[in-house]
Amino acid sequence: MSALPDWYHAVEVTGLPKTLGIEMLELTPSRVVATMPVDQRTRQPFGILHGGASVALAETVASFGAVAIIDRERFVAVGQEINANHLRPKLDGVVTATGVPVHVGRSSQVWSIEIRDEQGKLVCISRCTMAVVEKKG
Repeated sequence: MSALPDWYHAVEVTGLPKTLGIEMLELTPSRVVATMPVDQRTRQPFGILHGGASVALAETVASFGAVAIIDRERFVAVGQEINANHLRPKLDGVVTATGVPVHVGRSSQVWSIEIRDEQGKLVCISRCTMAVVEKKG
């Protein structure tokens, strides 16, 4: 059984997630897991994982998690606010982000995302607020 819902396979993942090599492993309304390589695409000029790449991974996880919860025919979910604490440098390999919702309301969701290295050490912790907006037209 796939850890990804059928609707996910119908979405062509493009843009920043594709550019950064983000891969979705698990996607449910209660948990989202994705990986991202630490390589030339995601490192800053001094050779360590770029904080912006970590934030992009965190928001990608929160965004897909939010979409898994809402009525996709009527609503869209968009990032409204994100913060991140970068706790440990990462030079290479892969990081894994795990996101869980801490608040699911009619017009907003708040997600907590932990990004860890291969040994399970915390690299970054983030919180992302998603706005749930009714589609127009």
